[in-house]
Amino acid sequence: MRAMVLEKPRRPLVAKDVLQGEPGVTEILIRVAACGVCRTDLHVYDGELADPKLPLILGHEIVGRVVRTGPGANRFREGDRVGVPWLAWACGKCGYCRAGKENLCALAVFTGYTHDGGYAEFTIASESFCVPIPAEFSDVEASPLLCAGLIGYRAYAKTGDARRIGIYGFGAAAHIITQVAKFEAREIYAFTRKGDVESQKFAREMGAVWAGASSEPPPVELYAAIIFAPAGELVPAALKAVCRGGTVVCGGIHMSDIPAFPYELLWGERTLCSVANLTRKDADEFMRIAPKVRVRTTTQTFPLEDANQALEHLRRGKLHGAAVLAIACEQRAAK
Repeated sequence: MRAMVLEKPRRPLVAKDVLQGEPGVTEILIRVAACGVCRTDLHVYDGELADPKLPLILGHEIVGRVVRTGPGANRFREGDRVGVPWLAWACGKCGYCRAGKENLCALAVFTGYTHDGGYAEFTIASESFCVPIPAEFSDVEASPLLCAGLIGYRAYAKTGDARRIGIYGFGAAAHIITQVAKFEAREIYAFTRKGDVESQKFAREMGAVWAGASSEPPPVELYAAIIFAPAGELVPAALKAVCRGGTVVCGGIHMSDIPAFPYELLWGERTLCSVANLTRKDADEFMRIAPKVRVRTTTQTFPLEDANQALEHLRRGKLHGAAVLAIACEQRAAK
């Protein structure tokens, strides 16, 4: 099969013919239709996430159809459309897994990081960690839901019942979660890089009631904030923007160092927390909610061979919404 392979961090992906494996006992072989290009892919590519499987096929926002199932796999049938998210496997036995916190399992395996992902024509996944894709979404439309949507949803849930929420970094996750918030009659205040007029316009189009630079205060006090941008210096700014009792959620897997800040920014029972990975419960819940909200994903597609270009567009902030590798995709939603 054809794949774009990371042989060494900070080196361009290489187009290669790779031996296609066979699914294990409870695994499924999937023909990849589309695979989103996520900022986490950049963190792996840049070596900011330690000890990736090498050589590695990146990609964890995978939509495809089941080609073959392992002898003990019975959840999906040949031809079923499935999604493969970041969490590829967890042990199911540790205290975290038994408590429904499989996202914190120390033995967890991650798609496109410690397990080959979807920058390829085929991929193999554990059937119990795959999720059915709602028929309302085409392959390309569904792809960003598998991480930008799922991790964004987990971060959004951490804000509780906050009615005014700030979002720092308006990319793939933010544009999806803003639509969910608007559906639930909440207000989103979007923060972007200074002078990024296009992203601010995009945020307002998606439903944000205000958009401005991360360096300026919002027009009202916020009840919560989510930081999707991997910039530690935004933490003090977000804490300053939320009210007493407010929550700041760090929604990325990697962030630059957080600078020292005065205790008074945290005082007043403000909460600072992170989001780690996702659970299968998150996936099931979000895939039920997304069609009700009628989430519209804004995407820019690239052929598989242009994966390096897609990553570079993401790095430079040239995307509105999400980049998606269109590999063997259906252009319209499945019926």
